[in-house]
Amino acid sequence: MNPVGAVREKNSNNVTESCGNRDMPVGLTRPGRLRAIDGIRLAALHCGIKSDKNIKDLVLIEISDGANLSTVFTTNRFCAAPVVVAREHLKSGIAVKHLLINSGNANAGTGDSGYRAAIECCQEIARHAGARVESVLPFSTGVIAANLPVNKITRAIPSLLEQLDQHRWLDAAEGIMTTDTLAKAVSEQITLADGKTVTITGITKGSGMIKPDMATMLAFVATDAEVEQPVLDDYLRQAIGCSFNSITVDGDTSTNDACVLIATGQSGEKISSQDSLFLEALIRVFQHLSQSIIRDAEGATKFVEIEVRQAQSETDAREVAFTIAHSPLVKTALFASDPNWGRILAAIGRAKIDTLNIDTVDLFLGDTCLLRKGLPDSDYREELGQAEMDREDIKISVSLGQGGSTATVWTSDLSYDYVKINAEYRS
Repeated sequence: MNPVGAVREKNSNNVTESCGNRDMPVGLTRPGRLRAIDGIRLAALHCGIKSDKNIKDLVLIEISDGANLSTVFTTNRFCAAPVVVAREHLKSGIAVKHLLINSGNANAGTGDSGYRAAIECCQEIARHAGARVESVLPFSTGVIAANLPVNKITRAIPSLLEQLDQHRWLDAAEGIMTTDTLAKAVSEQITLADGKTVTITGITKGSGMIKPDMATMLAFVATDAEVEQPVLDDYLRQAIGCSFNSITVDGDTSTNDACVLIATGQSGEKISSQDSLFLEALIRVFQHLSQSIIRDAEGATKFVEIEVRQAQSETDAREVAFTIAHSPLVKTALFASDPNWGRILAAIGRAKIDTLNIDTVDLFLGDTCLLRKGLPDSDYREELGQAEMDREDIKISVSLGQGGSTATVWTSDLSYDYVKINAEYRS
């Protein structure tokens, strides 16, 4: 190994030439049929933020009167200007009518000028739509600390409004992409206990800088069901907890994260706080979207599920799961398909939980037992671990033997491509 600053000769195995194919997400395909949501219209076009004229970079979502809307934003202290403006507009109590989303520029780290830019974009939507400026929420994703090209956005707004249509969910999903290789979207239609149906459709983006609270991701989910505000807020909290707040690619929390859940009420079907069928469907939609981010993670070749059972608390279970998921040594072993499970063991042991008893820990890789009651399983053979590591979808299961709480986290491996993509992100 050469020290930093030493000259290293290139050879045929140079890592920059050994990267996987970024155009092949792990088990992720183009979205299927996306169902329209009564009360939602969408438009997407190229306004010039991105250099390629064939790539959409501006999206508008129009929301009908009477809809309820619930939101979650990043916890990053350097939150982007659109996050600040969106929070302020929500506090005004004015009903939200439009969501304006641009990709290719995060409008983060831009100070007062970024704030004014976000406001100006909202004002232009409000002027053309005959609405209050507070009824417009801005969202941005892309490069941090670059000035938002306001003129390009405002010039495109009349065309955006003209193109609004309830069937343009896929266009919108494509318009919010950054390093994503595929649009991420899903629809689900469920039959309620009274035999009536309601529909849920959602889109998301995200590929890197992914970590709970939330991540460099945007998500917009809508339903035609009627859901009162307190119930909608609670359902969003529950759905977020076991989806977008249970994924990680690299442990980085972004400046621009946002998730919006809209209930238009246009179906006339009212959802109560006890409607488990609806909540289960909503969680399925959220988990599909969040797992799509992991399957399309920057440089990913593996989709990894980490389940921690029998913990004293869910907090303890999540701590163990995320310690494994964030370990560079574990993630590089996953990329190499190397059954070096000592790295997983070490991650469990350093998890910050006071009650860990290594004598009660079981560890599985897929169906193969690696560790039983803190000791290597007598039936384990290297070829069994290798067979599990050779899969694209890998499951790591940990049983702490201490209680009844469980948590599941989804992550990816760490490949040459991840470094290459992020090293060249602005080039």
